[in-house]
Amino acid sequence: MKKGIHPESYRLVAFKDMSNENVFIVRSCVNTKETLEVNGVTYPCVKLEISNTSHPFYTGKMKLVDTAGMVDKFYQRYKKK
Repeated sequence: MKKGIHPESYRLVAFKDMSNENVFIVRSCVNTKETLEVNGVTYPCVKLEISNTSHPFYTGKMKLVDTAGMVDKFYQRYKKK
């Protein structure tokens, strides 16, 4: 990795998929307010609604992830009258 090209806040961050509780740790400079303990180490945490472990393209399963009622709202707005 080249020296001096990454921001100061470039660190390990835990990303948590809320649909299946999968956690993966990667380097990122995203701002977070929450933390998560993984294997005894505390990381800044970012919660995701969908990731490669729950996306239908990668899993091969068709599943609607509707955490905010957006699908129902869409169907009601565009249903046949």
